[in-house]
Amino acid sequence: MACYEGGSFGGGINPWLERLGKLRNVVRQELVARQLARHLPPSPATVLDVGAGQGTQAVRLAQRGDRVVAIEPDREMRAAFRETLSGLSAETMARVSLVDGALGELADATRGDTFDVVCCQGVLMYLDDPAPAIAELVATVAPGGLLSLVARNADGMALRPGLRGDWQGVQRMLDAAQHDRRYPNEIGVEARADRVDEIASLVRSHGLEVEAWYGVRVLTDGVDAETPVPNDPAELAALLDAEDRVGRTDPYRRVGTLFHLIARRSGRVG
Repeated sequence: MACYEGGSFGGGINPWLERLGKLRNVVRQELVARQLARHLPPSPATVLDVGAGQGTQAVRLAQRGDRVVAIEPDREMRAAFRETLSGLSAETMARVSLVDGALGELADATRGDTFDVVCCQGVLMYLDDPAPAIAELVATVAPGGLLSLVARNADGMALRPGLRGDWQGVQRMLDAAQHDRRYPNEIGVEARADRVDEIASLVRSHGLEVEAWYGVRVLTDGVDAETPVPNDPAELAALLDAEDRVGRTDPYRRVGTLFHLIARRSGRVG
């Protein structure tokens, strides 16, 4: 997933792609999009999406009218991204550049450009140390621009097994949260959790100001990974509205399975 030391998304790709339409992933993608939308500059903006995966967020931004450079190191993920693009309008497709690249080589992949919006969502948990990645990402943020980071929340590690009645699992995750914060995730890959205050401190050390942070998937994290979305659109809408609200409300946001931190560089966009 990146050129830094740490685990790779590797064998988790197929399970991830197979579950894109399942409830937990739908909640995650919708919440991240809603949260980011509260901070975006007017369109058209320039966007860099690092570790873009299948392109869910990149495509939404391109449909908004933004010009997106999507960086993705995995061939299968890029293929899934291209398949999504193929079903879109020619105008939207033209706004997206999909690049084979990764953290550790962004300067080459971006040709040294900076961007109004820089996204790195769901990548930090596969790195041994987030600090080099954050330094590299911050360097790509233009004056007035945003950095959007989504990471696994170390303060919420025990919630999922607790919601499922897995009491031994609660103990294991509490132990992990106190020590190396490593855990096997549900796509079969070893991952690592961060704390929002630590990531915020790293971002500030490079000159950005934290504008907001949100919890992601507080209420539905305990459901099985194969759980489908509700058949009733109104029920899904109500669920998403509830998740959205608790994700920006203390104390609930603090135990979300993920956190979404948004920081801004001073100056004017454009």
